[in-house]
Amino acid sequence: MHTDKDILVKGIKYLGYTVVLMFSSPILIYQAFKNQQHDLYIPVLVVGFIVGLGALFMAFWAIKTIMDSLFGKKKNRKQ
Repeated sequence: MHTDKDILVKGIKYLGYTVVLMFSSPILIYQAFKNQQHDLYIPVLVVGFIVGLGALFMAFWAIKTIMDSLFGKKKNRKQ
């Protein structure tokens, strides 16, 4: 059982994107609640929640990709 390094690197990149989304989502939501009198309150709040859901999706996707690289079946390579 060998690790597929290409898929592992892809999973780690997904984890990097997840971290960025996990930090940007609370910032967007905080800014929306801080500026409730502004015209763009609702759109910024919606974008913050969408980014938060994207962070959750990317976290599961990254973990799934890493698990596939560690335990998944390798494709038959022709030599």
